[in-house]
Amino acid sequence: MGVRAADVVPISEARARLTELAEDVVGRGSEKVLTKNGASYVALVDARKLDYYHALEAEHAGLVLLQDALEGLGDLAAGRVVEDSALDAALAIGRAKPRKKG
Repeated sequence: MGVRAADVVPISEARARLTELAEDVVGRGSEKVLTKNGASYVALVDARKLDYYHALEAEHAGLVLLQDALEGLGDLAAGRVVEDSALDAALAIGRAKPRKKG
């Protein structure tokens, strides 16, 4: 759903109309974009929709991790592996200089 011009409100105006804007967001389901100095600044979104957006974000993160795991298993099955010493060298593990005491 796109944002209509009527749903873009300067933050200075929003201060005086906050209750009206919040009721419009909850009642009609239309998000409001509040601007500051003419640029998008924050948005008013129904709290239930925000919860839904957060759930979608978490689900997406899980899918990305799952895809990475599947690619790793595919690499392992195809024999595309790296020896521990080569991995350590690539990650520069063990190269940190010890701190001087004193």
